[in-house]
Amino acid sequence: MNMFADLITRLAGRRIAVAGDVMLDHFLFGRVERISPEAPVPVVKFDHDQYRLGGAANVARNVVTLGGQALLLGLVGEDETARLLRQELKTASLDDANLVVEKTRTTTRKLRVVTSRNQQVARVDYEQDTEIAGDTLDAVRRQLGVIINGAHAVVLSDYGKGVIAPGLIAAAATAAKSANIPLIIDPKLPQIHRYRGATVITPNHREAELMTAMPIRSTVDARKAARVLHEKIGASVIITWGENGMWVLDASLATLVEESLPAVTREVADVTGAGDTVAAVLALALAAGAKLSDAARLANLAAGIVVSRFGPASITTAELRTVSV
Repeated sequence: MNMFADLITRLAGRRIAVAGDVMLDHFLFGRVERISPEAPVPVVKFDHDQYRLGGAANVARNVVTLGGQALLLGLVGEDETARLLRQELKTASLDDANLVVEKTRTTTRKLRVVTSRNQQVARVDYEQDTEIAGDTLDAVRRQLGVIINGAHAVVLSDYGKGVIAPGLIAAAATAAKSANIPLIIDPKLPQIHRYRGATVITPNHREAELMTAMPIRSTVDARKAARVLHEKIGASVIITWGENGMWVLDASLATLVEESLPAVTREVADVTGAGDTVAAVLALALAAGAKLSDAARLANLAAGIVVSRFGPASITTAELRTVSV
């Protein structure tokens, strides 16, 4: 019997407000047949391009493929990357109406040069990571109010590209508290206090190390780090830890509940975007009324699927059902 069958069914139709750093993942595939005579680097013979949604856009895509409704807020410029990003959003059945445009800003694009065996040769980042302020911050805050209206949960996806500014976090925390809905923050920056007001934060273990200035080499270390993070901002904490699974500190109950969730045994192909899937599943499960422990277990199963795929990936409810037996 599928222990999460009822919960997975209840994910459908949940409205999730997703705000953060949207980006375009651009893969340039080619073949390596020789080394350049100009420098000791491979010469890649171009084969084809592939585009995928990244960052907050990948969170939103996961929400949709799991049967939820995603309202996506991000910041783009007026450039070719923004055009391609909007095209990918349309393909993924995502609305681009809540993207805020800053004409002079570079839309974030990560260009990866990849061989036919999915080996990365190089990565080029096109980005502008200045923290939003002034009129741009005001515009993003206004759109945040639009997407949170009627939402069952909020996700802030911080990739350190400037959208998740303290003013936006504070606005999201106030709106989520007023609406009595969970606020899930996938943090990036080491200044943990900026994420105050979150219901749950989901740092990976390296981010947790930077936030706490503590090495995480064991479950004992993970427990200590999670407790430090909780003490600083009062949120529940889920530390994602690759092949080691997750450490969960649930602060939603009268007493803290802590547990280690082992990783689902799968061959790891690429961890890119796994945190996006975790955030999406957590948001949907909590919006569907799940306890944090059950939401974390479901997210852990989902992460085990997406890391077996190349690049940012999404998961469907059918796939979740097959692994949550």
